[in-house]
Amino acid sequence: MRNFDEWLSKFRNSISTYRYYIDFDKVVRNVEELKVELHMLNSLIGTKNIEEKFEQLLTNYPQVLKCIPLLLAVRSREIYAQDEEGAFEYDFKQLNNSIEQYKKFMRKTGLFNLISTHLVNNLYDYALGVETGLDSNGRKNRGGHQMEDLVESYLQKAGFIKNETYFKEMKIKQVEEMFNLDLSAISNRGKTVKRFDFIVRTPEQVYGIETNFYASGGSKLNETARSYKQIAFESKNINDFTFVWITDGQGWNSARNNLRETFEILPTIYNIDDMQRGILSQLGEHEHDQTHCH
Repeated sequence: MRNFDEWLSKFRNSISTYRYYIDFDKVVRNVEELKVELHMLNSLIGTKNIEEKFEQLLTNYPQVLKCIPLLLAVRSREIYAQDEEGAFEYDFKQLNNSIEQYKKFMRKTGLFNLISTHLVNNLYDYALGVETGLDSNGRKNRGGHQMEDLVESYLQKAGFIKNETYFKEMKIKQVEEMFNLDLSAISNRGKTVKRFDFIVRTPEQVYGIETNFYASGGSKLNETARSYKQIAFESKNINDFTFVWITDGQGWNSARNNLRETFEILPTIYNIDDMQRGILSQLGEHEHDQTHCH
């Protein structure tokens, strides 16, 4: 029998890959789109009469406006600002407001100061830095896929082939149709898993796999453990189907009691350490012992 505490002690702090932190290809792409405008604005760096020069630049090249929101780390081309003089909605897609109004914007946001006092030497490089900061917001999305990507890599190592012996993100209904199974015991409640992250097919069994990774704790973990415990119960009596849960992350230390309960009734709950030791290669190997018990 496996020991829960020993199993939990192998959980990881993180599964971040090298590509998780910043997507530099995207950063460079976004700045390249504004390269010409940024270089035009560069001509104002260090100028004393910046308001006058800005007015000339805008008169001749109104497209310069497009790159201004990025200098403030704003994605939108429409920016709202207010002070004691009132509120104003600025349009940076094209020259829709008066040049005086844009000058006020540059003055009050501190951009004129940034450019005229040589706080930066090159707005293209500065914009790369800003984009890098903005891209860090994308980590949440990249993080969500990391555990799935990791599990998929172990499925492939175990010899499963995408769209032949394993499938990604399948709804319960699709699984029923494809493998002629009755999963109504799980889907009845409808509130739990409407789709599985992976479906693995071996000659004897269909495996429904859910995966997640929790770096930090929170109320969601107890709820997750409870709902998967429920699925473990509900799927016990379904012929030719096995529910598998692969989870990891230090966040589970705060919800260990709920996880322990699920661990005790779900023999097919695994962590990354289990995958490293080849547990997924064994999915098809124990079936002959089970099929006689049905």
